[in-house]
Order: sequence, then structure tokens, then C-alpha cells
Amino acid sequence: MNAIIETARLILRPWRDADVDEWVAMSADPRVMEFFASTQERADAETAAAVMRERMDRNGFGWWALDVKGGASFAGVIALQDVPFEAPFTPAFEVGWRLAHEHWGRGYATEGARAALEFAFAELQHEEVVAMTAAVNLRSQMVMRRLGMTHDETDDFDHPRLAPGHRLRRHVLYRASRHDRAFSSS
Repeated sequence: MNAIIETARLILRPWRDADVDEWVAMSADPRVMEFFASTQERADAETAAAVMRERMDRNGFGWWALDVKGGASFAGVIALQDVPFEAPFTPAFEVGWRLAHEHWGRGYATEGARAALEFAFAELQHEEVVAMTAAVNLRSQMVMRRLGMTHDETDDFDHPRLAPGHRLRRHVLYRASRHDRAFSSS
């Protein structure tokens, strides 16, 4: 069964067919994709959406569609998954987000990611969850800090899926522990 998570302003839910066009538009927006290797053409974005939906159906969690209560029916995605590549810190479980540009600056990434972290710790019983981004992506790093995640420069790494010299290759890694005060149930 797919988990549905509600916060004060958001609903993290399974994908609907109607979400795919919004995802395609988001994946083609250079502002949204600034810190990814490239924008995505329709076919690639549709394939990615199908994979995310299948994993969500199989696992009950993964890449949730993000609804704004009383507003947008697809503002973006909040992700909770195993890190899909090898790096010095893997295996690891990660939280992530990608929002349509018109939904930036409203705290939705922080609110949705916090709910996903709480799900990872309380429901899935993970001890630690990581988040990562390109070193130049200061907006996402601000979200990670607002979540109470910690950063140790010795954890920073070169992303193995980006070529040497690529402007986004250097990544920062943030960590959250289920024992951190922000996420503990005590």
C-alpha cells in the first residue's frame, strides 16, 4: 500500500496520470534543472515518471507527488530512496525534492522533506538519511540546514555520474539521524 503523508499545507501522495504532463514541464524547465546534468526531453521525463510510479507501487514510498492543500495538485516531488549509485558513503538512504519554479520560496521543500524524514525514521526505521546536492546549489543546502541536517566537509564527494571537470561534479552531503532531537519521538 502506498503511503500518503499529510502536513499542515501539503499532501505527499502516489502519482496520478495527470501528474505526468506537469512532471514533463518541470523536467524541461532550465530553472528547475539548473543543478542537474541537463533538462529532459518528453520521452525521458515520461520514462522517469513511469519508473518512479512503479517503485512507489512496489515499495509503498519513493518519489511522492506533492500537492498543496487548497492549491496546486502537483507542485513537484519529494523523494525517499536508496542512493542509486556507489560512493564512499553508500549504501545510504536519501531524501530529496524537486519543485516547479512557481512553488519555490514557500517552504514546501522543507515541509515535505521533513515529513519524508519522519516517515523514514518512524515507519521505515532507518537510523540515518542523507541529502546531497551540487556544491554550488546553495538553495538546496539551505533546505538541508533548515531540516537540521549536518554537514561534514570530509563527506563531500565527486558525483560518479558526472564527468571530471563538469561544473556540478563536486557534491556536498548532509546527514540526519533518527536520534537527532529534531526527529526523535522522545
